[in-house]
Amino acid sequence: MRVILIIAWLFVGLAGVIYHYGPGQVKQKLDLADAHVLSAKKNLDAQNWTQAIEDIDSAMAALPEDYLERFQELRLEKAKAQMMAKQLPAAKSDLETLFKELDADPNSDPILKAETRSALANAQYYITWLMRLEGLPKTEWEPVIESARQHYRYLAENEDNYCLPELAKISQGDLESSIRLARMDLAELQGLPLPSQ
Repeated sequence: MRVILIIAWLFVGLAGVIYHYGPGQVKQKLDLADAHVLSAKKNLDAQNWTQAIEDIDSAMAALPEDYLERFQELRLEKAKAQMMAKQLPAAKSDLETLFKELDADPNSDPILKAETRSALANAQYYITWLMRLEGLPKTEWEPVIESARQHYRYLAENEDNYCLPELAKISQGDLESSIRLARMDLAELQGLPLPSQ
């Protein structure tokens, strides 16, 4: 009887080792990623954008490879933080890449895609504002604001598809703002304060 108990106890230990080096590794990576996400949320709430970006980068590095949707969500949050941290060109570039990936995948989460579209449109809007203030020719800034306008219009007209009526309402106002920005005279634009998020 004692031998059976010893063998059973050894199998329990073996099962623990197998779990630790198998599924336990994934759980450990997820726990580490969650810790970084929690830290990022605290820094976002405190408006410590740079530290939040670093935390999100750490969370993405810790995340197991097969958690693609979670990785994409983190990329979106990072881009939003980058916009607030005055890294607008990098954020716009990241959002364009992310949106292309989501748009090409028929199984992508439609809410994540809508939120990415909205963030991309915002980045394009702010980039256009800066391009106009820098005095760049219309041929350079007009395609950017036109793209933002199309994204806003799509979101405003397709609220039922994503169950995001609040985003559709905001997008309607943003659509009007993007049209005004495209039509506004440069002297009038220079007299206005820079838009905020």
